[in-house]
Amino acid sequence: QVQLVESGGGLVQAGGSLRLSCAASGSIFSINTMGWYRQAPGKQRELVATITTGGSRNYADSVKGRFTISRGNDENTVYLQMNSLKFEDTAVYYCNYKKIVGLLRPEYWGQGTQVTVSS
Repeated sequence: QVQLVESGGGLVQAGGSLRLSCAASGSIFSINTMGWYRQAPGKQRELVATITTGGSRNYADSVKGRFTISRGNDENTVYLQMNSLKFEDTAVYYCNYKKIVGLLRPEYWGQGTQVTVSS
């Protein structure tokens, strides 16, 4: 089992910045994808950004150019640097871990951290 602990959410004004972090522990496989998803009230969960252990990145069009996903030198930690925040970025942000090799590819989620952007 993999445990994910998120931090860094909070309340900021439009145009400001936040940095989210997620630390994974437990039965970590060396090749995996970690990422961030978000869900606003009344909306479906959506992908924000993902990164593989090889460094390949994927971003939602709505955050491209404003958000940056990265891993620490210890690749069990993932960060999301959020700049030029907009009111519509307000959501609960969830960290995600997925094993991407083998026949069984389990997926795990963090508890979520609230990001609120005031206009």
